[in-house]
Amino acid sequence: MADTVTLLIEPLPADDTATDLSATFREVDASAPALRVGELSTQRGDGIFETIGVVDGHAQETRPHLERLRNSARICELPEPNLAQWEAAIDRAVAALPSRGEFAVKLVLSRGIEHGPAPTAWLHASAAADFTAVRERGIRVVTLDRGYARDTAERAPWLLLGAKTLSYAVNMAALREAKRRGADDAIFLSSDGYVMEGPTSSVILRHGDVWSTPAPSGAILHGTTQLSLFEHLEATGRRTEYRDIPVSELERADAAWLVSSVRLAAGIVEIDGRPLAHDADETRALNDYLLSPRD
Repeated sequence: MADTVTLLIEPLPADDTATDLSATFREVDASAPALRVGELSTQRGDGIFETIGVVDGHAQETRPHLERLRNSARICELPEPNLAQWEAAIDRAVAALPSRGEFAVKLVLSRGIEHGPAPTAWLHASAAADFTAVRERGIRVVTLDRGYARDTAERAPWLLLGAKTLSYAVNMAALREAKRRGADDAIFLSSDGYVMEGPTSSVILRHGDVWSTPAPSGAILHGTTQLSLFEHLEATGRRTEYRDIPVSELERADAAWLVSSVRLAAGIVEIDGRPLAHDADETRALNDYLLSPRD
C-alpha cells in the first residue's frame, strides 16, 4: 500500500458510457513531471477542484463532491465531467491506499493548455494532516472583510463566486493574515456585515437548540460537510436553518464551528481576540459522526 497515489485522467464526455473506465486514467509518480508548461491551471488558476476525505478506506460523501464539481464546471463553462469516470478513479486510488487512517483525495479539472483540444484532469491522494488536537481543543479565528456584498454573485456572475476554483490565492492570503493576528483561521464577512464562510470551510452556529449556517447563495460555496451535518442533526431531532447571519450574532452564539471535509468539525474558542464558549462534548459527537462511513 502507498501513502500517495496520483492518477492522470483523460476526461470523457459526460454522456460517454464506456465500460472500461480504467483505461482512461493511469497512475504516475507524484514526483515526476506531468503537466505541460502551457497548463492554464498553473498559469491562471483556470480550473476547478474538490477534496474528499478518506477514513479507514472509505471515501466520504463522494457523490455530493462530484455533483459540486459538476456545478463548478457549469459555472466556469468547462466541459461537464463524467461522474462515473471520476468515481472509478476515486475507487482505484482509495483501493491503493492503506485501509486504516485518514487521507485526502484531491480532484482537479483544468481548462488544459492555451487553445488546447481538451481539458486536463488528475487526482492526487495523500495522507491527511493529524487534526486530532485541533478537533479537541478548538481554534481561534479572526473576521476578515471579503470585499463584496452578499448579493454580488447575482450582480456579477463572472466572478465565479459559487464555484470551487483553483484561484485560491486570496483564501491562502486570508489564512496568512489570520496567523499574523495570532489566530488559526478566518471567517469572511461580506462588505455589508454578514457572515459568509471560512477560506476553506463552512460556518455553523448554535443559538439555544437551533443550528444555523449562512443562507446558500452564489457568493457562498455550499459545503458538503455542512450539508451532511445538517442532515444528521435533523435526523436526530435538532432544528437547522439557513439564513442571513449578521456579524453581531457570531459572538452571541452558544457555540460555533468551522467544518470541512478533511479537518472535519473544529470548535471556535475565540473570535477576534474575544473568547467564545467551546462545546467540547458536542464537537466530539459531531466528529464521531463525520468519521463514520458516509456516502
